Amino acid sequence: MKKLILSLILLLAQQFSNAAERDSLINPFAKFIYDCDACGCSASGGGMGFSSMINQNFVGLRYFYQSYSSRDGIFVNSPWIDENFNTLQIWGRIPISKKLQLTVLVPYHFHNRELSDGEQKINGLGDITVLAMYTAFRTNHNDSVAYRHTLQIGGGFKSPTGKYSMSSNEGSVNPSFQVGTGSWDYLLATEYVINHKNWGLNTMLNYVFKTENKKEYQFGNQFNYASTLFYVIEREKYTFVPQIGAAGEVYESNYQHGQKLPETAGNILFGKIGLEAGYEKFSAGMNVMLPINQNLTGGNVEANYRWSVNFNYSL
Repeated sequence: MKKLILSLILLLAQQFSNAAERDSLINPFAKFIYDCDACGCSASGGGMGFSSMINQNFVGLRYFYQSYSSRDGIFVNSPWIDENFNTLQIWGRIPISKKLQLTVLVPYHFHNRELSDGEQKINGLGDITVLAMYTAFRTNHNDSVAYRHTLQIGGGFKSPTGKYSMSSNEGSVNPSFQVGTGSWDYLLATEYVINHKNWGLNTMLNYVFKTENKKEYQFGNQFNYASTLFYVIEREKYTFVPQIGAAGEVYESNYQHGQKLPETAGNILFGKIGLEAGYEKFSAGMNVMLPINQNLTGGNVEANYRWSVNFNYSL
């Protein structure tokens, strides 16, 4: 296990050190090169996860930061600009019944980027996500078994409570520099957890069906997946859960006025490492994600890294 963790950390460090290397190809699609919904307006939790490894039911605050670079132009010598996506999120997983839980995500975004003519900033309430998860199967805790299983399935929606500005889709910079998509989107999700003694593996899959907004723009459907290996350490009233894993996102092509836009699909795979610590009903956690492999909008947008912190109260 130590060799596995060390190998992943070294791989992530190598990827991070190479983040400054840029693709020098010219993209002929001047207006449509940065339309991947990978950054600001999609940062509702799909790729960051919906749950805590300590608290099955909780309410709390989560902050996550995403660093991106995008090409400000279509030529080989077009400059690269830094884009910083910040999200403060009220999140919770609330029990409705013994087998039904309701996850709610309420984000507030404050983003900035450095353009050639100065800094641009936007902020505001993002798109609120509501997701219902039903426990389809759970091993009886009274059974003397070596492995315990929990399977949840569910669905929900993302409402267009965040502002979408059409002006951000004009020109050659990233139109995901938004606080909302302007569309009603719908989610299907599943989560599977297997435990053996103090070890556990959490696997999450979710798919987002995105619809056209009032500006006749539609971001592509999005598939998110993640698998996290964790180990539970209990010391009297304290609980520590170190964790390591991988997470990925796959984006389909976008549409405008019913027409498919070229160079708008993409995918990215992250390695992640984190730690959660709990005391009685309170817990805190942090998580770092670094890209292992990516292809966003033909290489014209690059993810550098993500990190997050959260503070929860167990229900």
